[in-house]
Amino acid sequence: MTTADQDPPGTPDAPDAPDTPEAAETEPAGDDAPEQPHDGLTPRQARRLRVVVATVVLVTLAVVLALRLASRTSVLVVGVYGLAMILCGVVIELSRHGRTRLGTWLLGTGLLAALAADWLLLP
Repeated sequence: MTTADQDPPGTPDAPDAPDTPEAAETEPAGDDAPEQPHDGLTPRQARRLRVVVATVVLVTLAVVLALRLASRTSVLVVGVYGLAMILCGVVIELSRHGRTRLGTWLLGTGLLAALAADWLLLP
């Protein structure tokens, strides 16, 4: 085999030609590469979700407070459920200002504290 029979490395028919235009198109460039999709929520979606959850909890607490006050009137009932409703409002404001993780922790611990107070303190 002579050198005239061999394909030069830059020809498109050569199987091991790394500098062909097709090879350059299939490899994404460093900064121009599209971002890989991630499975989590975007920060905006997380804030909206937290606001919706806190609003639903707030409305639910208002309904439970009305039912509890209809059965028995107590300042302690108003205090426990009122503080839980205020906490929901604080969580909504925190979520609107981008403090979603803090709002999540406050909502979770506050609701557990309200349930514990309802179970232990209220007659």
